[in-house]
Amino acid sequence: MFEVMMYDGGVYRSEELFEMIEDVGGVVLQKNRSSQMLMVTMSVPGEDREAITRLCTDIGGVVKDVPLAGTEIAVVGPTLGRHHMPHPICDIAEELRRYGSVTVVMGMARGRGKATAQMSAVERGIVEEYDAAVFVMGNFKSCVEKKSELLEDVRVPVVLVSGPKPDGVEDRCEAVVYGVGRKASRMRTPPERDKLEEIAETMERVLRDKKRSLEEDPLFVHPAEVKQILENYEPIDMCLRPSPIALHLDGLRVKIPYSEHREYLENVQVYGRRLGEVADIFPSKIDDSSVIIRIKTRAQVEDEDRSRN
Repeated sequence: MFEVMMYDGGVYRSEELFEMIEDVGGVVLQKNRSSQMLMVTMSVPGEDREAITRLCTDIGGVVKDVPLAGTEIAVVGPTLGRHHMPHPICDIAEELRRYGSVTVVMGMARGRGKATAQMSAVERGIVEEYDAAVFVMGNFKSCVEKKSELLEDVRVPVVLVSGPKPDGVEDRCEAVVYGVGRKASRMRTPPERDKLEEIAETMERVLRDKKRSLEEDPLFVHPAEVKQILENYEPIDMCLRPSPIALHLDGLRVKIPYSEHREYLENVQVYGRRLGEVADIFPSKIDDSSVIIRIKTRAQVEDEDRSRN
């Protein structure tokens, strides 16, 4: 079984780390360099974790656990206005990034008002492009309970965050974390930092079930392997957007226009198969700004092969 870990240290002798990752059959999920500092998120076989850790220590770095690495999570507020988009939403997104996830902050177009709040089909579709979502509500219990109805049809794991503890929302989301309401300052105090950690740990627990289901019915190819192949494609290599390829538990988000690059992506060779045969490839609902690749399971590919024959 593969384990995800992060190296945090300098660039000195970092080529030795990359060589060892390749030698043990691991993959680099994400690499960030700032001046002489380097952060590498990697997925390596569990039996080789100790050797990787020992090398990281020898070259002057430290190893950190990043349980949410390889995921992309949406942090959603009712609107983008100051009334609904205060500091806690950004603090939550930052905490999830510390746990290894790629995050995006969103606001609904018509999420204002207890009786009038709505989530459009397009907004729901955008949220469902991510591995999971954190919906951050406000300070009024009745308002939180009413707006939680918007989550009923969302088909990805949802963690609801609010000030008061809502009642009767357990069947609308996977988990609830209360004690985080609207506030006009950053979450800096120890109790507030503990609450941020609780949110991240709750999300980790929620996604653990999704990971377990993928282990029972594994994907045809690991998303990180597809990422390695696509990184050499010039439009992706030249892309200036943050994280041009964002890993998902069951696929990837590639931040290039679908209409221009669909044919290339569908014909990429993966283990002797076209990527279009072993994955569903479709445009993001965010103005064709990126491509969503959902990798099929081995069982799905085998069933489709039998049906064609």
